[in-house]
Amino acid sequence: MPESKQAHMELAIQVDGYTVTDSAFGKPYIDRDEWRDSPYPHRNIHGGFAGCDTRFTFYYPPAADYKSRMFQPIEGAHAGHEDAFDGLMGQMLGGLPMIVRLGGYMVESNSGHIGDSLDAKVGPDPTVYGHRASVETARFSKYVAAQVYGEAPEYAYVWGGSGGGRRSPLCLEYGAGVYDGALPFMGGGPIDEHGTTDRIRSEQPVHFGCMFNVQRLLGDDIKLVIDAMRPGGSGNPFVGLNSHQREELNSLYRLGYPRGDEFMISEPMGQIWLWTSISDMLQEEDAEYFANFWTKPGYVGFDNPEYVQDDLINCRVKVRKVITAGELLQSPEFAGPEYARAKPMAMMMAARGADFPLAVQLEGMHEGYLLGTGVKVLTGDAAGRQLYCTSFAEDVLFCDGRNEANLLRFTGVKPGDEVQVDNRAFLAFCYYYRHHVSDDPANDFLRLDGVPIYPQHDMPLQSPLMGVAYSGKYEGKLLWIHHTHDASLWPPQGVIYRRAVELAQGEQGLSENFCLRWTENAEHVPPTFLPSSPDRATPTWLVDYLPHIEQGLADLVDWVEADKKPAATNYQFVDGRIVLPDSAAERMGVQPVVTMTANGSSRAEVERTGSVNFELHAAVPPNAGSIVSVEWDWLGQGQFEEAENLQGAKDELHITKRHSFDKPGTYYVTAKVMSHREGDLNATFRRLSNLASVRVVVAG
Repeated sequence: MPESKQAHMELAIQVDGYTVTDSAFGKPYIDRDEWRDSPYPHRNIHGGFAGCDTRFTFYYPPAADYKSRMFQPIEGAHAGHEDAFDGLMGQMLGGLPMIVRLGGYMVESNSGHIGDSLDAKVGPDPTVYGHRASVETARFSKYVAAQVYGEAPEYAYVWGGSGGGRRSPLCLEYGAGVYDGALPFMGGGPIDEHGTTDRIRSEQPVHFGCMFNVQRLLGDDIKLVIDAMRPGGSGNPFVGLNSHQREELNSLYRLGYPRGDEFMISEPMGQIWLWTSISDMLQEEDAEYFANFWTKPGYVGFDNPEYVQDDLINCRVKVRKVITAGELLQSPEFAGPEYARAKPMAMMMAARGADFPLAVQLEGMHEGYLLGTGVKVLTGDAAGRQLYCTSFAEDVLFCDGRNEANLLRFTGVKPGDEVQVDNRAFLAFCYYYRHHVSDDPANDFLRLDGVPIYPQHDMPLQSPLMGVAYSGKYEGKLLWIHHTHDASLWPPQGVIYRRAVELAQGEQGLSENFCLRWTENAEHVPPTFLPSSPDRATPTWLVDYLPHIEQGLADLVDWVEADKKPAATNYQFVDGRIVLPDSAAERMGVQPVVTMTANGSSRAEVERTGSVNFELHAAVPPNAGSIVSVEWDWLGQGQFEEAENLQGAKDELHITKRHSFDKPGTYYVTAKVMSHREGDLNATFRRLSNLASVRVVVAG
């Protein structure tokens, strides 16, 4: 055993001296304590608390890397895994190597539950899943760290995105004395008084129904919308649509769907997972709505059945084949582009084993709208299990569900078993937003003189796994990062917590303890994990936000430990959208600002072999570093193969280039600009990117 490894492992961890602060958790135990060399050398400790489902993993790098800091990432979605940041998703977000670069050790909790199931002891208590399990885990990690390093960490930080962005502020709000700072990104949710123990009533999942409805109603017409909103397009997304399509698309924009990311309407990601997770709960707790939709005036299913009748599915069919994660990833049978959207999830599911059954091929499925449809197993060993379709390719359905169904999927299902395929609940959900209107001003178009246009039902409860409402009351510092093109947590969700802090802490507390930073052209996941349109690669309009998160964590550390407040982004929130200033000096924040023209416009039309003049302007905000690279993609296929030869880092650049095209076609020429805080041209990490595109149409 190498000396550093031996020194790090020589003392056995003692747990008897630890006193649990929260009575929901029993005595801590450790069932694994070993040295691991991957993904970075560290002491790996796994365990839990007796009498409950809370589990944890601690990752302690060598003492030479330790700068007396603890970092606790909170898993996204509903959580439920204490090793998420040791897997594919965690490595995507930086994982342990990033934490080591920041001088800390890493703590993971399963947020008090296993998979998507509730703890039998705790029941539906949202406080445990929202923050208490994570806070107790953090406390115990400090106790263990004192044995590993000889001292507990001086500073502690909690952070996370999506569902982790939903819960990490709660850890700071209810973890006084445990954490010093938090960095939620892509979070959101309602506001309530500090100390609430109620489950959340939220409009966020309600609005997803409108997005699904636009996808369903537009079908191939979504291509018209995408084209209009791309660079060089008309800017009018309604051209060519019928009246009902226009109404629903307008509703989607008014509710906050990000302009410029319309391609993702046709490629639902986490939104459809959320439907599968809450569908049973909605139908149980809001059964009146799902009945009224088909039987009462004021609801589309009754008043305008023509809007849904061609998409209806309600039939009993047989399973032809059960498909495993390994088959989907490796078999040539599933190599076609129609399976691409299911493969990122399959990669994560493969961690449970290549034989994990996540899809079925059904007999006789030829008509109807499959996304979101219910699939209930009627016969065989898995009879009674309710699942919902998250993705499909012809007659192959990929499904998920809640509780045990989330963990098992199609385990126990065999060819010949019968299933009921029924999408009536999902079609009703597509219009759910009309009948669950909150007080948020974004919903004003659904009211007249304060009175809702449509019959109303109570705002639905979210799963207890999402925790409680925000209060904005906390000790420490909080840096919130949100993305302008997030199709899963839309931009309006990014401004809610600012209001919570202002209400709880006043203007002074808001100024001293809160910072909001926007990442332009960023989605819910990095572009490498998203599908691309055949004529335009996703990396030509979306940037990788992960370096922004690492830079944000470094800035949070400086804020807490050196009282150096991070740079916020100036913005306006207008008509459901975020509007950023055009210049870097006005916009502030940390991201470079990039603009480009082709022959002086956003669109150039030329003859074949004709050349186009491109003008690029890029600048970094004050004190945000320097531009360290400029890369060009002339064909819009995500291949940035030409790079500028920069003679040193620059604060601002103006580049003129001339380029010709040999073949007719439409090209989304894109320039990607990266900056670095220290202006290091060779830096590997914290390279912050932004981009700009123009459309070039080359005649035949």
